[in-house]
Amino acid sequence: MLGEIKDIVIKQLGVLQLSFTWVNVTEVLIIFGMLYVLYRKFIKGTQSEKLVKGLFILLFAWIFSEVLIKFNLQLLGVFLRTMVNVIMFGAVIIFQPEIRKFLGYLGQSNIFKNSLFSKRETRHIEKINVIKELIEAVKYLAKTHTGALIVLERDDSVHTYSDVGTQIDGNVSTELLLTIFHTNTPLHDGAVVISGEKIRSAGVLLPLTEDPKLSWKYGTRHRAAIGMSEVSDSACLVVSEETGDVSIALDGTLKKYEDITLLKKDLEILLGYEEENVEETNKTVFNFIKIKTKKPQPSRQSEKIK
Repeated sequence: MLGEIKDIVIKQLGVLQLSFTWVNVTEVLIIFGMLYVLYRKFIKGTQSEKLVKGLFILLFAWIFSEVLIKFNLQLLGVFLRTMVNVIMFGAVIIFQPEIRKFLGYLGQSNIFKNSLFSKRETRHIEKINVIKELIEAVKYLAKTHTGALIVLERDDSVHTYSDVGTQIDGNVSTELLLTIFHTNTPLHDGAVVISGEKIRSAGVLLPLTEDPKLSWKYGTRHRAAIGMSEVSDSACLVVSEETGDVSIALDGTLKKYEDITLLKKDLEILLGYEEENVEETNKTVFNFIKIKTKKPQPSRQSEKIK
């Protein structure tokens, strides 16, 4: 019985008396894999998903009708096959706008470009938005003298510290950062950890630096930022509650900013959001070595943080 069903299915699919071998099994798996990818890429979650499921049901009903006819159940088989044909014909008319829209989408010249590079382009846009939201939050925090400590994860993972804090897992936004660091919220005294385009956690406790040469004027936030930069390659952004000064700790060194343009540029380079040539990158980033004794001079046309 199973052999006869197999023969009917193969015949209806247009394949004549082929025996199933490992090659055939591989071909079937490849076909199902392609169909699955097409389903996940273009159909799942769209209005066409139910339509495609209905078409598969009709396909199996049509195959079943041929099996019934093969076993001499002519009346039932012919009735089922006729119903399938009528429904298929009606579906073409009823869903003509959806079919036309789908075919038009397949005919777009940039469909493969969108499929291959859309994630990359989206990620690049999200990275740019992270810098934008950070800058806007820092400007407000500095203006209002609201203390803040933000850890920007780079290559080294900081899960050991971030997992201890309150898990957020939210998109980076100015409003969310300002809410976290508001003086009346329970998380404002801890650090915020940003990983990629997400705020991973808040209220995080960081290790304090043990550098005896560090000036007494730096408080707990600055000492925590420097300490975190000593144990990882993270860039730690600090806003002073007393003075409103904005600084970045990197590799155990603290750099103070008065120029919002320079802060934005350094953040883009440190986080890999801007494609710079090697010479310019080294010129900007390695200035962190000199920041203990030299303060950056803002240009006349640049915007000050405060």
